Amino acid sequence: MDQAAAGGGPRDAGSLPVCYRHPDRETGIRCTRCERPICPECMVDASVGFQCPACVRGGSGTGHAPDAARPRTLAGGGVTADPRLVTKILVGLNLAVFLVQLSVGDSFTNRFELIGRAYVPLLGGVEGIAEGQYHRLLTAMFLHGSYLHILFNMFSLWWIGGPLEAALGRARYLALYVLSGLAGSALTYLIAAPNQPSLGASGAIFGLFGATAVLLRRLNQDMRPVIALLVINLIFTFSPGFNIAWQAHIGGLVAGVVIGYGMVHAPRERRALVQYGTCALVLVICVGLTLLRTGQLT
Repeated sequence: MDQAAAGGGPRDAGSLPVCYRHPDRETGIRCTRCERPICPECMVDASVGFQCPACVRGGSGTGHAPDAARPRTLAGGGVTADPRLVTKILVGLNLAVFLVQLSVGDSFTNRFELIGRAYVPLLGGVEGIAEGQYHRLLTAMFLHGSYLHILFNMFSLWWIGGPLEAALGRARYLALYVLSGLAGSALTYLIAAPNQPSLGASGAIFGLFGATAVLLRRLNQDMRPVIALLVINLIFTFSPGFNIAWQAHIGGLVAGVVIGYGMVHAPRERRALVQYGTCALVLVICVGLTLLRTGQLT
């Protein structure tokens, strides 16, 4: 196999080869069958090492049909034709809810944003999670306060979420997203003033940042771009004048790191047990924090 075919084009002697499907991405991983370089988005977990999508579609090379042994992602999820489907749905759902916010107005936002316990004039009564409105922990993740707010969050979701979904698989990726968002909501509910409203997908997206950092370290890939972007976001998070619920960002980030570690480092023989056990642990902690705060406010 010549250099151009193996590495996507001639390279300098000291540089890494590039993914044959994504020439803009350097990688140190090669398909165990054809030896072409593949990036994290393209790699498919095999019994030994990783394979590229072309080799997976071509079958196992043992005389069995291609679907006899279903190809798996790095985290054990099924390989799908559209590895960004869940990310697309999440972006579409966030945009749809934002359009409803614009159409209906503050009464809709006040009904579903995260608030501990406070009198809400537009709703004519005392509202909040402490009043039994636990749905606010989830619905607040799909609300946004401005065009800039949703634009930045959706750009981050698309840039980070797509490759991560391809590496984890749909079910694991969705569990990571939802649980990271819930962890951010639970920490906000626990620490923030009960009458302080909070909304946005930032907690879930910070969870994706944390899991991506864990994944890149697992693959020995360059973590600097993700770390740099994460540091910039944290600077904005704690800068005065931006009115950002830092609790949601930190809660989501910690949950994302924990779940991401459980996802990509789970031993193959106990993969499902470790992965879903980690998710269950994070969920139990979220429930515990929520009940603790509710007891404090009632």
